[in-house]
Amino acid sequence: MPELPEVETVARDLRAALVGRQVMAVQLGHPKVLRFPVPDVFRAVFPGQHVDAVTRRGKFILCELRSGEDLVFHLGMTGHLRVCDPDVPAPKHTHLRATLDDGRELRYDDARRFGRILLGPRAVLEDSRVLPVLGVEPLSDEFTATRLDAVLRSTTRTVKAALLDQRGVAGLGNIYIDEACHLAGVRPQHRCHTLTRVQRAALHDAIPAVLLSAIRNRGSSIDDYRDLWNAKGTNQERLQVYGRGGRPCLRCGAILRHATVAGRTTVWCPTCQK
Repeated sequence: MPELPEVETVARDLRAALVGRQVMAVQLGHPKVLRFPVPDVFRAVFPGQHVDAVTRRGKFILCELRSGEDLVFHLGMTGHLRVCDPDVPAPKHTHLRATLDDGRELRYDDARRFGRILLGPRAVLEDSRVLPVLGVEPLSDEFTATRLDAVLRSTTRTVKAALLDQRGVAGLGNIYIDEACHLAGVRPQHRCHTLTRVQRAALHDAIPAVLLSAIRNRGSSIDDYRDLWNAKGTNQERLQVYGRGGRPCLRCGAILRHATVAGRTTVWCPTCQK
């Protein structure tokens, strides 16, 4: 599933392509992907909308419309957003085609249909619980050591489980939790309440560091992720532990271990991480 760096990369691309554009017409595919409102309402209210801004919240992309509503995308496991000329062949599982005033189309395709599209005022989306309550943004000024301490010290869950919970820190997933834990020297299977102040501080420094590095590399194309222009990121070539269980640690040479933690395959170095 695309995590914060991949979603941020797509959001930045969309910002350049969509801000100032008007939607002229819309076609919808499978109704399951549109979570709110119902398709007939969406078809009635989306054409004519102007895009004033594109932002990101956790793993959600929010296109802020002049009407005060938001067009929201979650990419799920296999979702892709594209802005392209209308004569470009559409993938089989294309569920949204929105014609823009410059003649191009905004498209969303999703083979497994785990992603979602929402349209409405943000307060309505949150009250309807189709847009969940999210925690602190790890690249914001609000992500302080004190704020992360509050997340970690309030639970006996593993570090992996606590950081996967989007209500604590928004946007993290399996890839970058493993990478941040390795950089911080903390094993992801440790219980949060046993962490020392030094370990929590190391995690606070490591989390934004691995995210910013991945954004510079336009994300990690592990499976299906592609950017707005259908190009792969390059951060997968720089991952230190994720997906490398049983191979040597790039820092110390010890064999990386792997196990299931919080329902996810988790990799760590027995030497570098304590």
